[in-house]
Amino acid sequence: IMVPDLLLCLSFGYAAALRPTCLSAQFRRPGDYIIGGLFPFGTDTVNLTARSEPTSVACERLFVDGLIWALGMKFAIDQINNSTSLLPGVKLGYDMYNTCFEPLVALQPSLLFLTQNGTRGIGVLCNYTDYQPRVTAVIGPHKSDLCMVTAKLFSFFLIPQVSYGASSEQLSNTELYPSFYRTVPSDKNLVEAVVLLLNRFGWNWIATVGSDDEYGRGAQGLFLSIAGNHSICIAFEGLIPTDLADPKAQTQLEDTIKIINNTKVNIIVLFAFSQPAQALLEQSIRMGLSEKVWIGTEAWILSDTTASTPNIQSIGTVLGFIMKAGPVPGFQKYVVDLFTSVQQDKFCQESREFNHLTNSGAADALCKECDHVSLRNISSVLRRSQIQPVYIAVYSVAHALHRALGCTHHACPRASIKSWQLLHFMNTLPFTVNGQSFEFDQTHGTNTGYKLIFWSWKNGTLTYLPVGDYEDSLYIDKSQIQFHTADQKEPTSECFRHCKPGQFKQIKGFHLCCYDCTDCPENTFWSAKDSTTCTPCPEHQWSPARSTQCYDRSEKYLFWNEPLTIALLTLMSITVSLICLTAVLFLKNLDTPLVQASGGKLNLFALFALTLLCLSSCLYIGKPSNTLCMTQQVAYALCLNGCFSTFLTKSLEITLVTEFPRCAPTLLHWVTRRRAGLLVALCLLTECSFCVCYLHLGPDSLQPDYKSLPTQVLLVCTTQSWLAFALMHGYNSCVAFVCFLCTFMVQTSGKKYNIARGITFAILIYLIIWIFFIAIFATLKTVLKSVTQISTILATTLGILGTYYMPKCYIILLKPGLNTVDYFQNSIKEEPEENSQ
Repeated sequence: IMVPDLLLCLSFGYAAALRPTCLSAQFRRPGDYIIGGLFPFGTDTVNLTARSEPTSVACERLFVDGLIWALGMKFAIDQINNSTSLLPGVKLGYDMYNTCFEPLVALQPSLLFLTQNGTRGIGVLCNYTDYQPRVTAVIGPHKSDLCMVTAKLFSFFLIPQVSYGASSEQLSNTELYPSFYRTVPSDKNLVEAVVLLLNRFGWNWIATVGSDDEYGRGAQGLFLSIAGNHSICIAFEGLIPTDLADPKAQTQLEDTIKIINNTKVNIIVLFAFSQPAQALLEQSIRMGLSEKVWIGTEAWILSDTTASTPNIQSIGTVLGFIMKAGPVPGFQKYVVDLFTSVQQDKFCQESREFNHLTNSGAADALCKECDHVSLRNISSVLRRSQIQPVYIAVYSVAHALHRALGCTHHACPRASIKSWQLLHFMNTLPFTVNGQSFEFDQTHGTNTGYKLIFWSWKNGTLTYLPVGDYEDSLYIDKSQIQFHTADQKEPTSECFRHCKPGQFKQIKGFHLCCYDCTDCPENTFWSAKDSTTCTPCPEHQWSPARSTQCYDRSEKYLFWNEPLTIALLTLMSITVSLICLTAVLFLKNLDTPLVQASGGKLNLFALFALTLLCLSSCLYIGKPSNTLCMTQQVAYALCLNGCFSTFLTKSLEITLVTEFPRCAPTLLHWVTRRRAGLLVALCLLTECSFCVCYLHLGPDSLQPDYKSLPTQVLLVCTTQSWLAFALMHGYNSCVAFVCFLCTFMVQTSGKKYNIARGITFAILIYLIIWIFFIAIFATLKTVLKSVTQISTILATTLGILGTYYMPKCYIILLKPGLNTVDYFQNSIKEEPEENSQ
């Protein structure tokens, strides 16, 4: 229950006019079981660095929070002693000492606590099982670096030590500190809350500063390790001195502010106690550091000295986490009553007698500055100070003692309990304080959660405004936070922006966590497993730019229903029709001189071969397969060879007649009439042998092409063996070349028909077409490759048809008067005879 403000004000006025009190005599009481207490009654140790002899160390300035915590312990023990159910019939005593926030100072009372009960010495024994130290348990100290020293001493003797403020994660190691407990969360929990806060506001470009002590270094180290796993980039990390009297301290503070200013960060996370934190804030104000968001912890954010720094409102926005701690009912009234009592002579006399009975010996437990403190001096701290951790620490020892003694709700048996025997009961079962259940976890700590508070200034008055809390998750009421920006919205502090799906993080500069968001290029996709690179799609899939997945490629080949295919098929149909009409015309005029002079029935065979060659164009349309790929080239070679072999017989006949007239009567029968058919068959058999070699050495096969088209797989026939390809088609070229050599020089008079000229032009067109075809065929890797082959076939067919057969059809149809024996018979013989005259 909170004491009414009126009562406090009356007490302040009353206390201010009193003479020195005996408050310093209230921190020691005898009892059946003594609980030691280590509290920072003061700060600013005197001449510690100049100390050359092992004299006592004192501190000169009162630390009000430490006084309040000590009064909290006293209140808890007095409450337990007055309880009829927790430790009935048992009186707890206490012996509290000043630590001055200095490990060296804390060592002296710690050694006193370890002395054997009733003596001033520490026994050196092989076995300390039966050893009974002066205290049963120890409450405190507050800071982690002090606990790191004292906990090792108490852990050797297995004396329960319960800290009400040490939060270092190192103290969670129960192997090193088996008897150390604490009633505050570990820094790990605090750091996780800070990281969640940064993520919630999208702040990923920050500076972090810690005090150069166990708390600052430990908390900052934890923060750096956890922040890196949550995409938070640390622009600057630094430590500030705790010894502000050091001549180098000012330079360190100035350098820290300069570096922070250069980083252009808007967020500063500060892990430090009140004094170094205040020094850093003062330095930032003096150097004119622009307004920032300062994220603090309970170590400094609730400090009156920090909040009272001149012009403190100019630093910007202050947010911080403080431990969730409920009020301790009756404590404030207890303090008011105590301050009233310590001014009464009778009460003070009794207190000094109790102190004499305790006989603590070597150490001086007095807090001389406490005797000059009035309630007015501690009023602000009293209202906001966290007493519950101290209160719970005392009750945890009391509950363990209750179980160790086997107490009931009515009485406790008289028994000798060693300190180490309490540890088992400290670890087991929860205990209840004021209706709230508490227990120590596996690391001997408690996690009551945190409150997020905001420094709210109104008319120069500071209010610690709760704006959120953190236990298992973080809740923030953003509407309650008024930032220092013009629109009072949260400022941005980003080294990078959060990449959208389909973008990868491209590292920039020397900060590995600073990056630009770059779209994943085509045929790659973004994977949440690795956000720093784009994963290539499998070969059979594709993706557009900035994609999060891959898609199966569609197949691409020369479809039957494509306009280009229809055009080629139309041309093919026209060509086949012309060939068929030519064949019919030649068949009807088979016995005429023209047809006989052109080769007779072999013309029909040649026209049949050209028809098959033209129809083979259909092999290049539709979805290809390995069988089709092999058939395409074989069909082309054989059909073309069937036509050229008929030209060969006629070419040889012309050569014999024109170039070797004397041998002609003897050899002409080998290339005319029926034996001409045998020569054609021989040519075809030769071509068939080359086709077999082609099929054996490496026929064309289906090869999916994934690179030529962005979203499709191109199904093309690929030549496996260019040697086999050259042999098969090269033979036809050789036959054609022989025909060309045999006919291109032949001349006739204008009165005779030149059969050789038709063969010459047909072969010449074929060779020209094939020169272009080879160049295109070897390099083209698109669907136009099939178009090129079809076009080559149709162009060759039309070339042969137009140069060799169409002139003859013209004579048959339009110049029948020329279709005579005289015009065709011996036309190739007469020219040499005329030339010889």
